Amino acid sequence: MPHQSTILAFCCTWCAYPAADLAGTARMDYPAELRIIRVMCSGMVHPDLVLTALEKGAAGVMVLGCRPGGCHYRDGNTITLARMEMVEELMEDFGFDRRRLFVGWCSAAEPDRFADMVRRMSARLERLQGAGEEN
Repeated sequence: MPHQSTILAFCCTWCAYPAADLAGTARMDYPAELRIIRVMCSGMVHPDLVLTALEKGAAGVMVLGCRPGGCHYRDGNTITLARMEMVEELMEDFGFDRRRLFVGWCSAAEPDRFADMVRRMSARLERLQGAGEEN
């Protein structure tokens, strides 16, 4: 079970994961509570994965993929966007604040962007926890 401050990030293998790797290699500053799960494409992240992560105790979930127009599977990030909009609605049905989900894009050559997205998500979650959000 994830720790209550854990951020689970589903990273596509072609862009977000290499950006994360570069951010780590360059020793860029981003929150240590991040746990990365490498997926072939962000479009493959099923809604159940997001909801299960939250139900098991993750503070937040990130789905990170290639920049629009740069998906290695042509329309994977378009699928991601549509799917995650649906997930946000489901989150409310399950009692989770939709701000606990972050969808973002970066190229493999943007470790700074990757690190910034993680820092923004961490700050968002800290604000939610400070506001007394239960789930």
